[in-house]
Amino acid sequence: MNGSNRRRIVVKIGSSSLTALAGGLRREQIEYFAEELAKLANAGDQVVLVTSGAVAAGFARLGFEKRPKLTHEKQASAAVGQALLMQAYNEAFAKRGLVVAQVLLTRSDFSNRRRIHNASATLEELLNRGVVPIINENDTVSVDELKFGDNDTLSALVANLVKARCLVICTDMNGLYTEDPRKNPDARRIERVKAIDDDLFRMAGGSGSNVGTGGMRSKLEAARIAIRGGVQVFIGRAAAEGDLRRAANGEGDGTYFDAELQTLSMKKQWVGFHSVPQGRAIVDEGARKALAEGGRSLLPAGVRRVEGDFHPGDVIEVALEDGRAIGRGVVNYASWQLQAAAGLSTEEVQRRLDVARIEVIHRDEWVLF
Repeated sequence: MNGSNRRRIVVKIGSSSLTALAGGLRREQIEYFAEELAKLANAGDQVVLVTSGAVAAGFARLGFEKRPKLTHEKQASAAVGQALLMQAYNEAFAKRGLVVAQVLLTRSDFSNRRRIHNASATLEELLNRGVVPIINENDTVSVDELKFGDNDTLSALVANLVKARCLVICTDMNGLYTEDPRKNPDARRIERVKAIDDDLFRMAGGSGSNVGTGGMRSKLEAARIAIRGGVQVFIGRAAAEGDLRRAANGEGDGTYFDAELQTLSMKKQWVGFHSVPQGRAIVDEGARKALAEGGRSLLPAGVRRVEGDFHPGDVIEVALEDGRAIGRGVVNYASWQLQAAAGLSTEEVQRRLDVARIEVIHRDEWVLF
């Protein structure tokens, strides 16, 4: 991850790294990460912090003995905790001569192209002025993300959005192992990953603490998103002085994920990772091969059935009969049209239906998972 002095680095810190098991902030950890990030900034790097911890920081102040489970209790905890979290970050960074900015995002911000463009412009302005953006999921109003994972995917989306050189995901484990090293002492750490496949996901376990909500699986999913956008990823430990710098320089205590050479355009990133699918097309094996191996467009002949209500220009998901999603794309048919065309040859569709394009999804509007 070496490069010019003007690198753009996104660092993600989870709840378990910032808060105590009984709730509340660990101020010494806030100070540690502020010092590490300040050193990167002072060396010429542009840094973005994606932080969790609002719910964990706030629930004890509300009188809960442990992290609450009901949505309205978690949202109330986040409302209290987010203020405490930003106050602590602001004080810690101010000691080191840096200004911070709070940016709260939800999944709907990413699914709306105008809103995500506005967020991108705001982040660019902050970074160009030497400000450290501190980004968190807006847990007070967002239901989905409270269930989703410890902001791992958010950090990957942000890394792609700001065109980061690398994404550093800090965790209490020093990387990805073939098995859980806490249970099997013979487990082997994977030093570098060139491609993320199903075997890697099978190796990933669950969450490691009752404070955070994300496990290694969500971190792998985040890495998959980031590398598709051309961002290199580090997943590992940062606990000692200089660890963040070493992680950004390719010398960290963890696992590195190589960015893909053929990265997705911003439009395809939006289709594949930010958009909200309006329906589903279930396809046969022949269509899967054409899409996944042949780089072809999806034609009506390969469609088995249709789910949902959508219109031309909407994003839909493409899945196999077993329910496994293989990708997303911009559809050229309304749902009723595609249902009528499913399984038919191109010639038959042209005779029966009035559609602008014969392809269900053109390969230029398609993202393979």
